[in-house]
Formats: sequence, C-alpha cells, structure tokens
Amino acid sequence: MSGEPVESPRRRDFKDASPREIRAALVPEERPDFDRQWRAAMDKATETLDLGEVVKTLDNWRTHAMITDELGKDGYRRWLAKVEHRSRTGDRPPGSVPWSQLKVELGL
Repeated sequence: MSGEPVESPRRRDFKDASPREIRAALVPEERPDFDRQWRAAMDKATETLDLGEVVKTLDNWRTHAMITDELGKDGYRRWLAKVEHRSRTGDRPPGSVPWSQLKVELGL
C-alpha cells in the first residue's frame, strides 16, 4: 500500500451537458419524464422560435443529473423517497433533525 493520498473521484459538472448526457445520468424511472418534457420543449421551440423553454427544461434536468451523480442512483432514489414522504405527509422522515435543533447543536 502506498503512502500517497488517494484522490476522491471528481463529480461530474453537468452545466454544459447535452440532453443525451443528462438522460444517461438519470435513474431509468425518470427517463420517460425527461423524454416527454424534452419533446414538449422542442415542439414549443419549433412553433415559437424561442429556446427559452428548452433552456429551462435542460437546466431542471441538469440538476436531477447532478444530484443523481452526487448521491449515486440508489442514494438518489432514497432522497426522492424522503422528498415524496415530506410532501405527502408534511412530516420529516424518521431520523431527521429540524434545522432549529441542528443550529443549536452546531452553535449557530
């Protein structure tokens, strides 16, 4: 074993990622939503000659791709489950700590 520090793998920067790269980074269950939104944005751009909706759609899905890359596909699924639980019930997921408590613990 070498005494040299091991560098952590660099996370992907999706700010200039193409639609194909974004789609490839997504969990398979999100790809149909991406495809549907991408086609709708392209259709609208074709009709209006305005790429605003395309840019907005890509920016939204770049965020999904970045979070998926950061957490891994299984971690992203767990994160989505927590978000869905919170939006459905209004409750924090089991084991989570309220921000007010965390601030006290951190001395903020």
